[in-house]
Amino acid sequence: MLLPQPLPTRFPPLHSTNPFLHHHHHHPISHRPLSPAITTAASTRTSLYSTHLHLTTDEDENDIASLKNRRYDFTPLLDFLSTAAAPSDSTSPSPPSSLDPTELSLVESYRSVPAPLWHSLLKNLSSSNNSSIQTAYSLVTWLQRHNLCFSFELLYSILIHALGRSEKLYEAFLLSQKQALTPFTYNALIGACARNDDLEKALNLMQRMRRDGYQSDFVNYSLVIQSLTRRKEIDSGMLEKLYEDIESDNIELDAQLLNDIIVGFAKAGDADKAMYFLAVIQGNGLSAKTATTVAVISVLGDTGRTHEAEAVFEELKDGGLKPRARAYNALLKAYVKAGSLRDAESIVSDMERCGLSPDEQTYSLLIDAYANEGRWESARIVLKEMQDNKVQPNSYVFSRILAGYRDRGEWQRSFQVLKEMKECGVQPDRHFYNVMIDALGKYNCLDHAMATFERMRSEGIQPDNVTWNTLIDCHSKLGHHMKAEELFEEMRESGCLPCTMTYNIMIHSFGEQARWEEVKDLFGKMQSQGLLPNVVTYTTLVDIYGQSGRFGEAIECLEDMKSKGLKPSSTMYNALINAYAQRGMSDKAVHAFRVMRADGLKPSILVLNSLINAFGEDSRVADAFSVLQFMKETDLKPDVVTYTTLMKALIRVEKFDQVPSVYEEMILSGCTPDRKARAMLRSALQYMKQTLRS
Repeated sequence: MLLPQPLPTRFPPLHSTNPFLHHHHHHPISHRPLSPAITTAASTRTSLYSTHLHLTTDEDENDIASLKNRRYDFTPLLDFLSTAAAPSDSTSPSPPSSLDPTELSLVESYRSVPAPLWHSLLKNLSSSNNSSIQTAYSLVTWLQRHNLCFSFELLYSILIHALGRSEKLYEAFLLSQKQALTPFTYNALIGACARNDDLEKALNLMQRMRRDGYQSDFVNYSLVIQSLTRRKEIDSGMLEKLYEDIESDNIELDAQLLNDIIVGFAKAGDADKAMYFLAVIQGNGLSAKTATTVAVISVLGDTGRTHEAEAVFEELKDGGLKPRARAYNALLKAYVKAGSLRDAESIVSDMERCGLSPDEQTYSLLIDAYANEGRWESARIVLKEMQDNKVQPNSYVFSRILAGYRDRGEWQRSFQVLKEMKECGVQPDRHFYNVMIDALGKYNCLDHAMATFERMRSEGIQPDNVTWNTLIDCHSKLGHHMKAEELFEEMRESGCLPCTMTYNIMIHSFGEQARWEEVKDLFGKMQSQGLLPNVVTYTTLVDIYGQSGRFGEAIECLEDMKSKGLKPSSTMYNALINAYAQRGMSDKAVHAFRVMRADGLKPSILVLNSLINAFGEDSRVADAFSVLQFMKETDLKPDVVTYTTLMKALIRVEKFDQVPSVYEEMILSGCTPDRKARAMLRSALQYMKQTLRS
């Protein structure tokens, strides 16, 4: 079995301070080496079974090259094995007591075949069709029965390895049960699981292997991390655990494994850890792959660390590598997210100066940048340029333009965008229709939203959870609860299973109608389907129970949430405090506020405004103003709602003469008075005038 040679950049394990306790690595520019100098001895040290399974030495290659001059015709043996009875399920085939002349002749003919050629033959058979795989297994059994090849566990490992590469994981597991698992077969099976993205099985096998006193090799750690990064959502905690296992097993970190770790943390959204391991590579004189650098730039841009993304991009160029479109797009995405339109235009110009043509993603991001600034004509010019350069716009580009119109309240343009899209020869996809339904639903155009929904289905596009949730939610919010319930039933009948968000929407809808038995029934059905309530679920329950004065149930939900290990959010406490405020229960509101602080949550402006409202409803004006003072002392900027609520509290206790001073303070603080604030000021002034006249 010919396998890749060992990488020349291997170095000893890094015994440095735990990187997960450090969060101060912001620039990968000046780093000290984090491991000793790489030595020749260390660069070649691997586990015995890693060497046999994954690597082929120069000496082995020379032997194989010389063997090519010898002729071995395996056709008679393969014909014999394909017509012979299926191999026994015995875990250790015993030598036969007697042989028929044909088999005896075959044994003698192949007795001098070197092991590497058996390995090569086995690999070729394993990567072919199912009948060849059966022949490959028969070959292993035949060789073992006649003692014609050493290291039979290696033969089984080669077969498992090849089955994994051919996406025949089930067959690989069946084969692994024929023999006791050894380091060879463990590693082959772990690699097969990782390559086939069966991450749970791979991790379980690694744990079993460790319990049996063996350790996995660096290749499998790379394969497992690569499998993890192929998931839509990556658990940073799982990556941390894998790195801890690598350190505890004294696994050598080679360049490939380090690159995989960096990409893993980058895709998990953990910029600090990605930057740390980028420093590890640089500190040891190694080079990060371009794809790795692009992943780091992307995560820095996503987390708002644009300057660091620029620094990494410049390092890529300074290292002598010519950035490709993906690298430019990663930095462009960072600029778009940060709202830096000028920088976005500049990076596209730089890209073109370097001889790189903008691709579909480049144009899409630039259109995003213009759409975010409300520059629709510029976005249209980019779209025209895109077509002139023979870059076909996709549905996503039009979805972004449509989303921009939606956010500006120009829902009428939805049909114009749809028309232009079809004129460009682009067919709307599910995402486009979901955005369009959302835009129409937000502005109370439910008939148009339903018509769009029917058009979507008539074009053969099946609605997904987002489609159904959007429709149900917009009907529920506009008070069309019966239609929302009908859509919910239709969703289930269509075979689209409701998700947690669907149940959250329906729980809120039933709560608005005070249908408390249905609320409990929905909550139970949700859990029976294996859907775990999330923070939004409990916040919804606390809100609907609180607004209806069912404070006992609201508190029960809060306690149930905590008992399940979920941390309450500020939004949840705001819902509870606001519910108390509506009924003038200021003492209860203060108690909820204290519990919130005890849970380690910082009060938001929304929470404090609700507390001011509670004091105002209870005619405790001095306490209401003490909340304003608390805001100022904790550097929380009061907003227009804060001042309006204080004005309402003063009017409630007929302290009209103090209202103008609050209004003036609101203007001086930089808040623009809204219609409600101006109305309260007029009411106070009119009352003061009437008082003076009388």
